[in-house]
Amino acid sequence: MKMTRVIVIGAGVAGLACAIRLQHAGYEVEIFEKEALPGGKMHRISRDGYSFDLGPTIVMMPDLYKEIFELAGRNPDDYIPMQQLSPMYSGYFKQGKEKLDVSNDLVQLTALFEAVDEKDAEGFLRYISDLYGRFNIAKNHFLQRPFRHKRDFYNINMLNQGLKLKTLGNAENMMNSYIKDKRLRDIISFQTLYIGVSPAKSPSLYTIIPMIEFLYGIWFIKGGMHTMAAGMARLFEELGGVIHYNVPVDEIIIHNGQAVGVKTPVGMISADYVMCNADFPYAVKHLVNDEAAKGKYTDKKIDNMDYSCSCFVMYLGMAKKYEEITNVHNFVFSEDLDRNIQQIFDGSPLEDPSLYMYIASKIDPTLAPEGKDGLYVLMPISELKTAQYEWNDETEQYYREKMLAKLEQLPGMENIREEIVTETRVTPVDFKHRFNAYNGATFGLQPTLFQSNHLRPQSKAVSCENLYFTGSSTHPGAGVPIVLLSSKIAAGELMLDDKNYRK
Repeated sequence: MKMTRVIVIGAGVAGLACAIRLQHAGYEVEIFEKEALPGGKMHRISRDGYSFDLGPTIVMMPDLYKEIFELAGRNPDDYIPMQQLSPMYSGYFKQGKEKLDVSNDLVQLTALFEAVDEKDAEGFLRYISDLYGRFNIAKNHFLQRPFRHKRDFYNINMLNQGLKLKTLGNAENMMNSYIKDKRLRDIISFQTLYIGVSPAKSPSLYTIIPMIEFLYGIWFIKGGMHTMAAGMARLFEELGGVIHYNVPVDEIIIHNGQAVGVKTPVGMISADYVMCNADFPYAVKHLVNDEAAKGKYTDKKIDNMDYSCSCFVMYLGMAKKYEEITNVHNFVFSEDLDRNIQQIFDGSPLEDPSLYMYIASKIDPTLAPEGKDGLYVLMPISELKTAQYEWNDETEQYYREKMLAKLEQLPGMENIREEIVTETRVTPVDFKHRFNAYNGATFGLQPTLFQSNHLRPQSKAVSCENLYFTGSSTHPGAGVPIVLLSSKIAAGELMLDDKNYRK
């Protein structure tokens, strides 16, 4: 009996996870990937004995990472061995002179807040209690299901659940109602930047991100985050799947309102179904040439949608270890975080940026030469359309200088410029051209109120049969755990439509 053939465009996290689910369910699945390695933005940079994760670095909700391996009857520890981090991260304030270590131990967290203000400790405990209930509503009613039809959202039960989420307020105002101390507020509210949206603009529900960290912890995968991508690729191939590296897809072939394959530099490849893990806005605008198949997502609509911020990242191989920096994950805050975030989203040049520094070699010394550290340093930055400046050598040097000046304020990093052995940089232009991130927006479409749930692009193409999408710009959104949910939804939608699939 002929197997049903599925082509997956892109070996990003969602593409790999989708391919594993479909291959395990009995489909014949092939992935076409433009890069030489799996993972999409979960890529790896290796240089002069240093190894860096290119994109995602923070492991939250580890059960979602493990689920894809357990589905196939594998032990996740054989693919992605993990350990929990404690403390989870450090926050640096006042030009590096003040430091707060954040744990997910409730006793230690309470003590941290009490040391600042007992009222803020009380507010923090109320925040955990309130958000846990809303998180369960979101998880059970919104994040794990598709919204194929309007009636899937607009019904009495869903509307009642939606009201309980209290999504009309923004994350910033909600945090202000619980916590008054600016440092404590900043160390919680900034995490909407994990998904590329301002806390002043994101629905208040996204304050669940730090709550998830507090309740479930932050974890580290041995070898770094790329181990997850490599592990999924390995599992997919063990199941009989095929990955074609260095083969970009130029077009999704549409015939009579139905996806029938893809066009690549090596020829036309036919398929019964096409699952697209390329960034949704890029894919619809550049890979779908059939205007009817685009449906409501015309080029004009794609251009006018709201996009997440981008990132400027430096990967620095250093001549020494930084013992004074005690944690793997570190956040270095602007003296005026509100203004910093405002400038990110209005496109102004950043005057006093905030940084995120990840030192994986602190916990896994195999990622750097003996006695040395590798620093991954990320600056949230405007995406290309919003930026009121051009990305050129001058811009890159401007932000490089800002980044190093900020790092010099941290303990033990006073001479950081002289200690750089090797340096690699990734800009919004790189995210646009290398990873097809529309406008260089690292996290895809912003999860604003009007670009979430049923108003966000769904897995099943509305105006074309046998075409599906998965990834950060589709429902339910960005972030590794969430795109893993996206892949689960997308695979389920395809199998639902396949009349030959035995449910």
